[in-house]
Amino acid sequence: MTDQLAACCDGASLQLTAAEASLLANRLGALADPVRLQILSMISTSPAGEVCACDFVDPIGKSQPTVSHHLKVLAEAGLIDGDKRGRWIWYRLAPGAVSATTTALLDATS
Repeated sequence: MTDQLAACCDGASLQLTAAEASLLANRLGALADPVRLQILSMISTSPAGEVCACDFVDPIGKSQPTVSHHLKVLAEAGLIDGDKRGRWIWYRLAPGAVSATTTALLDATS
């Protein structure tokens, strides 16, 4: 029975720490929404590399409060950064956050 147990349980190792898993889960949760993916797509393809909050409403077809909620979720997950200019906030991808999330997911599952 000891040989069967050894053969069954050999080779498992932990790839992510609890903190890394928590951060990755938070970011993936933020990404798991079609509107948020549209927002990230708009920001990442913007020629200026940033988008004013006012410019999301019409293309996405959601109200300003709904767009603001999604922007807040993305910002809290560390995927986007924003700075206020006048009455609007301009958003850009947080440096390295999307690629770090992708790399962490690939590393954890390979």
